[in-house]
Amino acid sequence: MSAIFHWYGHLFGHSVRLRDSRFMLISIFVLGVAAALCAVPASAQDKSEKALSASAKAAASDPVLAAMREELERSKAHLKMENIAAPYYIEYSVLDLDEYDAEAAFGALRQKQRTHGRSARVVVRVGDYKLDSYYGPGTGFADLAPLDDDATALRHQLWLATDQAYKAASQALAAKKAVFSQFSSGQPFDDFAAAPALQSIGPWAKLDFNPAPWDAMLEKATALFRSDPKIESLTSQLRFRAVNRYFVNTEGTVTRKGYTVYFMNLSGATQADDGMRLERSPYYSTGSLKELPTAEAFQADAVKMVTTLKALREAPMVDEEYRGPVLFSNDAASDVFYGMIGENVLGRRPKPGDSSRTEGEFASSYKSRVLPNSISVIDDPTLTVFDGKTLIGSYDIDDEGVRAAKVSVIENGELVNYLVGREPIRDFPESNGHGRAAPAQAPVPSMGNLIVSSKQALSPEDIKKKLIEICRQENKPYGYRVETLAGYSPRLLFRVYEKDGREELVRGAEFNELDTRALRNDLVAVGNDALVSNREGQIPMTVISPSILFDEIEVKRTDAKNAKLPEYPPPDLVPSH
Repeated sequence: MSAIFHWYGHLFGHSVRLRDSRFMLISIFVLGVAAALCAVPASAQDKSEKALSASAKAAASDPVLAAMREELERSKAHLKMENIAAPYYIEYSVLDLDEYDAEAAFGALRQKQRTHGRSARVVVRVGDYKLDSYYGPGTGFADLAPLDDDATALRHQLWLATDQAYKAASQALAAKKAVFSQFSSGQPFDDFAAAPALQSIGPWAKLDFNPAPWDAMLEKATALFRSDPKIESLTSQLRFRAVNRYFVNTEGTVTRKGYTVYFMNLSGATQADDGMRLERSPYYSTGSLKELPTAEAFQADAVKMVTTLKALREAPMVDEEYRGPVLFSNDAASDVFYGMIGENVLGRRPKPGDSSRTEGEFASSYKSRVLPNSISVIDDPTLTVFDGKTLIGSYDIDDEGVRAAKVSVIENGELVNYLVGREPIRDFPESNGHGRAAPAQAPVPSMGNLIVSSKQALSPEDIKKKLIEICRQENKPYGYRVETLAGYSPRLLFRVYEKDGREELVRGAEFNELDTRALRNDLVAVGNDALVSNREGQIPMTVISPSILFDEIEVKRTDAKNAKLPEYPPPDLVPSH
């Protein structure tokens, strides 16, 4: 199903709010830039003035931004209810999504659609930066927005949303104060972090492609089910998106930014003779259409997937019990770091009354060791390309109007930073530019480009040798190498024999105790083969990870029940035309 329908579902399942102002935005920005220009050489000043002029012209010529700024200025001037304080902060966000989706199964296209939608989100904050109304229904209001660049229609929509957001904010502030009164100590951080005004008008992102050859790629790849009568499912999907986000607030920030994400995948399933269901789902995700596989390469990968499914059917089961070294490929390791590091370094504020610094397994790990001391992790949204590949987790300004920043998260194994948006947590009073939002949703702390590195990296050959060396030291006939994961479960798992390094595909395995403790204590080697893993989703992210070796992980045979085999054979295969 198209992502935009999920977006519509979010719109009507949540509420959210916003505000801004026109001439004040310009005056604050111009005064700030003028002051900065006084301190730079004439040549730099000329460049800054040209950039300012170009940005101002772009902002003035965009009808959506113009309507947002005009209505924000009007709301700022007139929004005041009797006996209720005027808002101290308002923001407006409009998101424009253009998306093409197609899906094929068993050699035939079964879905294709081009969808265009817009959402508007409004946040109104009553109170002040220390304690405000951002709580429950006071977290904002979102709705669909006009598709046409009709200033009157958009302003009318923003006006109604602002009115609702303001009323909800006044009630939310009272409810929030009542909740906080139950606790003896006050909140040790502000509700909202102030941020300097920014003006940045980026180029408009758009989809420009011919769907026909891409649809044909999906059909041809999924027609390979004809080569193997035991293939029970063979599908392929693509999703191309162009996203443009407008943002204005009463602090003086005006931004427009756009990006594209191109996603394709293959998905196949089969069953072994004992009924075990076996699946593969390779995918491709990038910010550049040119980096997707050619038709020939995509077909070759589909052939490889079908061949692998057959090999999995014929593969032996893992032994019932194993505890020893396990090598994770860079692909598999990216899943481990995404879930166990990336998700736990987000500075998400805990519930009122909870004394933890943040949520997740690293809530109490600040300035503690969470990885071996040879490993460091940064998150750098400002990096756009790595090893020649476009990073979809890149952005210049986050979805709260804060400039993106490179953040050193883990240094020599020690957790030294969290990724934080404009909602402060203890010891982190300011945003580091990591507040990001799914369509029509409130911004939350999120990864951009998470990059794992080691001071003692080994080549792929040497890290495999180390796996074999540990096996010999522990008198084990083999270790394991994981090629791909689904969550934390291995999909492609190989025995690596100590005697000659030979690899044998096996099936039916699960990991036990693969967790943050194992990352901290049992990770003994890191490769020098960093892989770009772009992760397409409502908030696009990238993980750049090398392969990793654990000296001890428990691998056990799955206890999941096997499914029944089909009761009767598939239809006869009719030659394709």
